[in-house]
This record gives sequence, structure tokens and C-alpha cells, in this order.
Amino acid sequence: MELSFPLILDGATGTQLQKQGYTGEECAESWTLKHPQAILEIQRSYVDSGSRVIYAPTFGANRVKLEQHGIFGKVEEYNQALVNLSRKAAGDRAWVAGDLAPTGLMLYPLGTASFDELVEIYTEQAAALEKAGVDLFVIETMMTVAEARAALLAVKSVSEKPVFVSFTCDEKGRTLTGSDVTAALQIMQGMGADAFGLNCSVGPEEMLIQLERLREIARIPLMAKPNAGMPETVDGKTVYNCPPEEFSACVPGMARAGVCIFGGCCGTEAGHVEALAKGSAALDMLPPAPMHSDKLPCATEKEVFFLDPAAKHGEVLSCGEELEDELMEEQEGEMVAIAIRTEEDLSAFADCQFMISKPLCLCCEDAGLLEQALRLYQGRAMYEGNIREEELLPLCERYGLII
Repeated sequence: MELSFPLILDGATGTQLQKQGYTGEECAESWTLKHPQAILEIQRSYVDSGSRVIYAPTFGANRVKLEQHGIFGKVEEYNQALVNLSRKAAGDRAWVAGDLAPTGLMLYPLGTASFDELVEIYTEQAAALEKAGVDLFVIETMMTVAEARAALLAVKSVSEKPVFVSFTCDEKGRTLTGSDVTAALQIMQGMGADAFGLNCSVGPEEMLIQLERLREIARIPLMAKPNAGMPETVDGKTVYNCPPEEFSACVPGMARAGVCIFGGCCGTEAGHVEALAKGSAALDMLPPAPMHSDKLPCATEKEVFFLDPAAKHGEVLSCGEELEDELMEEQEGEMVAIAIRTEEDLSAFADCQFMISKPLCLCCEDAGLLEQALRLYQGRAMYEGNIREEELLPLCERYGLII
């Protein structure tokens, strides 16, 4: 498929299913398969209103979420059936995106999951979506960099189709685990995401503030899928009170911020999609305006950095018993350098990588060990060493390694 802009996505699924009778007492994916006419009606209304991409209702169709509802061994079956419904709704008028969303699992120290476990879970669902014939993939409502990285690696391992990545954040641009969305963007575009944006979170006005921050860093198209305003509780129910005209009023500002992919999240309906389509049709889609193009684009899991190419690091740290204490101390230089020499080093590195608060330089002479360290590190790292360029380039493409 060839993307052209502006690209109009769909509106809400969950809040619209609730209007069709979904109460939340069972798995949304199961309920949708039992009531196929509900999703067909919702998605056909979006296509009629101008959506060129609709999300297959596979938000919770990963192994972890399905098993929480007592559904075992049916990841492929569920994803196939749900994609088929969206394909029926889209016809030949819209593309169908395979939707991957949070599992809810956390890496140590916030949880017990390993990164490879996350990759395995997402690979299972991504492979099912690829087999089902989706046109592209959307990794959405991400709250942790680790899950987004795992999902992106998983999709790219099974498909060459476009992949959009979308995070949710608070009004200060921070995710649930404290990552700034600018750092998330830096990491995702380094790993080869085809578009990056924000969804859910807040209403369009509040989201625009964060999109303007992203514009200075983005080298890929930006996307915006806000809620229909901030949620309010009325008579014990959550309502969204931003009408379509008000919702689309931020489209010109978003376009100036580099957004060229528009949609709606919680509380939005076909009218919001129609307003987006009309509001963006006559606008010039401006590309992002990345700054710091002469700098090294690094990131920890939580913060983005732009280093001068001549930046220096202090003493190279070893992955021993002292690593945690050494990372807690103020390090000399503008970056932290850590040596990866053995398989045992990887375990110590994994336990301590979340403590890294400066740009990371990995020092390693073995391409296999380096790749394992890059999988474990939830930021965007630099490299120092003598590994051959032909071995490093795939790691640059896959993990955003800077050499």
C-alpha cells in the first residue's frame, strides 16, 4: 500500500460498542464476535464519513488479555474473525489496520515479565494479523516504552507492511511509567516506525501542546487521535462533551505541528470523523520540522537527548556487582559507557538498565552480545568498538543503534 496524506483514521470503538449494548462484563472481543452487526454498523459509518483506515477490533486480542477472560489457545482464531468483520465493513473503500494494544505486563522492577516474553506475546498476535491479511499495523494506546518496543520488533519480524505507533500520556506529555513522549518518539522512529502519534489521553486542545513538542524531533509523519474532550461523569456515567465542530477546530494547528494522520478516540463518533475529513481536505500537510539535525539523537527510556558528535564519556563501567552503585553516582562526561563482554554481563545490565539517566554508549566486541544488550535496553543507544559495519547496520535498523 502507498500512504498519501491527509490520512483519515476511524473514531472510537469501545465507547461506540457500549452504545450498542456492550456492558464490559465480558471480553470485548468475544462480545463483538457474538454481535457482529454492532461493529459492522460502527465501522461502516466511519467509512461513510471519510475514514480511509479502520482499526480491526483486536485491541485486546493478545494472549494475555484473552486468557484473563478464560479464553485459551484462540489468538489466531479471534484475530482472523475480527479482521474479517472489519474487512467486510471496509469493502474496497478503506484499509484495515491490525490493532495491537497493551498487555498490561510490566518489566522488572515494576513487574515480573521479561522483554523476550513481551516480544513472544506480540509476535503471536502480529503473525495472526498478518495471516488475516491486514493492510497495515497500529500499535496503540501504549503506556510503556518496553511494550511498544516489543510490539514493533514483533510486527517487523513477521511483516513488511507499514506500522504506526501511538502512545497515551498525561497533560505534561508523560506516560504511565514517566517516559516523555519525545523520548518514545525518538526510540520508535529509530526502530523504523512509519508514523508516530498520540491517542486517547486528552482532548484535541491539550493534545496539540504535546504534538507541537514532537514536531521538533519527528522525522516520520505524526498522527493524532484524541478523545472527544476530557471525560466527565454525569449521573454515574462517563461522557464526552466535545462536538464535531469543536473537535476539528484544532486540525489546522495540528497540521502546522506536522500531523498528517487524523482520527478520534474515546467518545468520538461518525460526525467527528466527517468533521476531520472536511477540516483537513484543503490543508497543506506540512512535514515535521526536526531540529538538532547535526546532533546524535539519543534517548533513555524516559528522556530525549541530542549530543554533539564530539561528546565524551567517562570511565567505561563493567557489568559487575558495583554497576548499580556506580550508576547511582554522578558520572563524568556527557554519557554513560557500559561494557558488555560476556553473557553474564547481560543479566547485570538488564537489572540496572532502568537506572541509566544519561545517554548510553555500549562498548562491545561481539555482535551477538551487542544485539542482546540492545533488546534489553529500553532507550536508544550509541556504540563504541570494533564490530564490522556490516554486522552493525542491521542493529541500527532494528534497534536504532547510533554508530
